[in-house]
Amino acid sequence: MPSFLFSPLNRPVNNWAGKRIWLIGASSGIGAALAKAYLDNGATVMLSARRAEQLEAIAAKHPNARILPFDVQDARAWVEAQNHIKHNLGGLDLILFCAAKYQPERSWEMERSDIANTLQINLNSVYEGVCAALPGMLKQNSGGIGIIASVAGYIGLPNASVYGPSKAALINLAELLYCDLHSRNINVYLINPGFVKTELTEKNNFLMPALQMPEQAAAAIIKGMEKGQFEIHFPRRFTTILKLIQMMPYRWRFFLIDRFVTQQG
Repeated sequence: MPSFLFSPLNRPVNNWAGKRIWLIGASSGIGAALAKAYLDNGATVMLSARRAEQLEAIAAKHPNARILPFDVQDARAWVEAQNHIKHNLGGLDLILFCAAKYQPERSWEMERSDIANTLQINLNSVYEGVCAALPGMLKQNSGGIGIIASVAGYIGLPNASVYGPSKAALINLAELLYCDLHSRNINVYLINPGFVKTELTEKNNFLMPALQMPEQAAAAIIKGMEKGQFEIHFPRRFTTILKLIQMMPYRWRFFLIDRFVTQQG
């Protein structure tokens, strides 16, 4: 059998010590847990989010932490952040997009202003960040881009009327970035978590199967990167079921969604 069928899609990461990482959305949830894990493993991490106080609390315990508070919705701030990264870190080995907005809502509850705001945070900001980080990675012929999407992007699910499509777009974006950049020595990671206990999922009023803590999510992400995986999805006992449903004919898929998801929500 050809070896490429079994080799990792990305180059495995064997050591985080000295790696320069920019974490977008590092003030809470998965982002904060990842920041602490990378710092504990010796990486130099630039922490970005709007809430400077939370970033300062994380950085206070780690000498390798740097903080760069800004609003991902501000296009000009991305340019300034790019210059700050270049001046303070000299380059990047990994940029990781963790910022997200989620509002549980059915299609008849959507409002235009909220739609635009969610898409700006969940999708447009990732494009801004890629445009900021990619030129430097191409110049140094190395780097990594990690995009936290969601299993909500696998299939159309109730209560994720804007969030789900934004995450589906990120899945598509990660796939095309991999095709473009793998030959340029840049790793691309598509991260699809199931339910993780965060400020976002606290809004849900329905059962969340296989709910994990942010620290468990961070451990799964780092383990996947160390193995050189492209798609990192967890917990497998939950995400595998959704992947199987994704492959079903629409008639069966819609029946299962209506039976087990719509009636519950």
